Amino acid sequence: MTSGLWELVLKGVWVTIQLLVLSTLLATAVSFVVGIARTHHSKFVRFLAGFYTEVFRGTSALVMIFWVFFVLPPAFGWQLVPLWAGTLALGLTYGAYGSEIVRGALAAVDPAQVEGGIALSFTPAQRMRLILLPQAVPEMIPPFSNLLIELLKGTALVSIMGMGDLAFSGNLVRLALQESAEIYTYILVIYFVIAFLLTRIMRGLEKKLKAGVGKKPVPDPKTDLKRAETTNVGGAVR
Repeated sequence: MTSGLWELVLKGVWVTIQLLVLSTLLATAVSFVVGIARTHHSKFVRFLAGFYTEVFRGTSALVMIFWVFFVLPPAFGWQLVPLWAGTLALGLTYGAYGSEIVRGALAAVDPAQVEGGIALSFTPAQRMRLILLPQAVPEMIPPFSNLLIELLKGTALVSIMGMGDLAFSGNLVRLALQESAEIYTYILVIYFVIAFLLTRIMRGLEKKLKAGVGKKPVPDPKTDLKRAETTNVGGAVR
């Protein structure tokens, strides 16, 4: 490919990264708000959160992009630029999947931990902030990592709006060169590299969050030997 075509592809990579970051931020916020609402004591709040989750999980992300970009403008009299339309559609859609991850992780925390917070007279907000989330968030990272990769692949759907993302740019290059195998191989490799980097980042985040959480003390042979000599346990009497 010529330098001009490579520049077009690199611009597509940059647009994809922007869309991925913005959609991830929105999806994360939606995931925690709706996921925590699914555990609320009020039935009405749980119903609203559950209704949102079922609606957005049960609809296609592609159709949602169409709806946000083509249906909302005539209905409300304003037009979203493709970047924000894609961010809104993807963030709300994948946020519904993420809310189930949050709800499941919170429900998996030992009930005794919550009972301990109640015994300490913690408010529900304090129990969520000080007890539930610190234990649940590390367990959310692996499924969130998978969801992030799915979101990366979902960004290719915005090409239907004529947005110059990686998939759209790759198609333009294909039309210019009339060469499908080479161009789409490059595109696949680029998506793989981005996904691989995201996976490594999420694994590092998981290790950092799990550091010191629920770990047993690592035995120190020297300390155990000194303790045995001091207490005369496991050794001969001197």
